[in-house]
Amino acid sequence: MFVGMAVYDVLFGDVHSLKQKRGLVRPLVAELQRHFGVAAAETGMQHLYRRTEIGVAVVGGEPGHCHAVLERVERWIAARPELDLLAATHRLRAIDDE
Repeated sequence: MFVGMAVYDVLFGDVHSLKQKRGLVRPLVAELQRHFGVAAAETGMQHLYRRTEIGVAVVGGEPGHCHAVLERVERWIAARPELDLLAATHRLRAIDDE
């Protein structure tokens, strides 16, 4: 079993409050979960209204599957017009890694 993890550093465009940010982050996370079947959450920068960190995890039997899903997620996030993807970090772990 393999676990693929990714962190996406995101900058929102025309956002002027934490309430506006929440209105963008919640649907983004829900769509990631629904469309890609991954676990997703806002994992950092909650106090900043124009930036956020989105964490995504996927479990699979093959490392290639995890990598492919995270690559699709990254492309999908990068294509969103309301935000800029500043950075992405991916990591893959096997169940027997110590």
